[in-house]
Amino acid sequence: MTTWTAIERPGYLGRHRNERYAAYDEQYGADNWRLRWAGGYVTGGISTAVMWYEDAYMNFFSSHAAIVRQLVAEASNVYDDAPSNTASGVNYAAQETGRTHLQDIAIRRCLLRLGVWFTGDDLIQIRDSAGTHSLSLTLSPGQVPFHRPNWIYQPELTGWWQSGSVESFYQSNKWLQVRS
Repeated sequence: MTTWTAIERPGYLGRHRNERYAAYDEQYGADNWRLRWAGGYVTGGISTAVMWYEDAYMNFFSSHAAIVRQLVAEASNVYDDAPSNTASGVNYAAQETGRTHLQDIAIRRCLLRLGVWFTGDDLIQIRDSAGTHSLSLTLSPGQVPFHRPNWIYQPELTGWWQSGSVESFYQSNKWLQVRS
C-alpha cells in the first residue's frame, strides 16, 4: 500500500500552476506527488474539493434568490480568466487555460440544479479584480462564503480572498503530498 505524506500547503498557484507542477515533477518525480484537499472528516482529490466548492455556491444561491434572478436575466454565460472558459460547460476537468477555473463551472452547475439558465446578453467575468459587472465581485470565490467554515484549515492562508470564503477553503485546505 502506498503511503502519502503531507509536505506543505502550497496555497494559490494561479498562472504559475504549470510551472509549480513541473517543479514538483522535478523534485519528487512525476508520479510521486499529488494535491489533496481536507475538509470535515474526509481528505480527497480535486473531485472532492470541487464538490464542496460547488455546494458552497449552491448554499449561497439558495439564500440569495435576487442574485440568481439578476444573474440569469443579465448574463449570457460566465467565465473566469478567458471567454474560452465557457466551452468547459459543466465539466470541471475541461481546463483550457494555464489557471484552474472552477467558479464559472460551479455557477453553471448550480443554475442547472436550480432549474434556471442564462437568458441575458452579457458574458460576465467572475473574478475579484478584473470583472466589470457588479456580479463579478459578488460571485467571486474570494467573496462567496464557504458554507462550512469550521472545515477551513487553520490558520487560514491569506491572499486576494476574504477569510471564510470559498477561495479561502480551496487554498487553505490544499496539501501537497509526496509518496513515502
